[in-house]
Amino acid sequence: MKVYHGSYTIISLIDLSKCEKHKDFGQGFYVTRFRKQAEEWAEKIGKKNNTQGIVTEFEFFESAFTSWNYKVLRFEDYSEEWLDFVVLNRNPNNENPAHDYDIVEGPVADDKIQRRLDKFLKGKILKDVFLDELRHHKETHQICFCTPRALIMLENETDTSSDYFFNIEDIGEVIIENLMLDYDVDEDKAANIFFSSQIFIQLSDESTNLYKKTWQEIYEMLKIELQKIH
Repeated sequence: MKVYHGSYTIISLIDLSKCEKHKDFGQGFYVTRFRKQAEEWAEKIGKKNNTQGIVTEFEFFESAFTSWNYKVLRFEDYSEEWLDFVVLNRNPNNENPAHDYDIVEGPVADDKIQRRLDKFLKGKILKDVFLDELRHHKETHQICFCTPRALIMLENETDTSSDYFFNIEDIGEVIIENLMLDYDVDEDKAANIFFSSQIFIQLSDESTNLYKKTWQEIYEMLKIELQKIH
């Protein structure tokens, strides 16, 4: 699936730590399947930064939605469940992430909805009234990549080193299989061990060139890390 991100600059490297907190689906990197929506956002944020907005195009590998590797939440449309989730994430009193999903997909709380949402949170609009208004809102779309491992499924279309994304996915699969055998754990546990490791963080950073090593070398590095932890 082609997806787009609107900003004031071209996105070449995604740093989740620099992403804003307390957005619709929490802190993460946001894209949309609607190019026009990304263009409108790029224009808006461009003006705010006194520059011309730019849209970066990505390829999203939709297999992430059904892969056991990822914890995914999807909202088909505006709904009470969507509203409750957005309110949870937008709460400025939450210092820690409000959820542990890797990827979240659903509609957007744009400027118009945000203004109505503020009134709802202040008790000036009943929930039923607000939900009825949402049903008549124009279609919007966003996908939030909330974790470093989720970003593997997002390929920058301007990046010529596409083998990077495929390499680390292949490396991850074989390492997880070996963790299951060597540590006698199930698939979910092995995946959690790998994706929460410092080795995976380094592997996710293309500049380290770690992905160019063999999976055996990377696995040995991971085992050394696990020995130090335990």
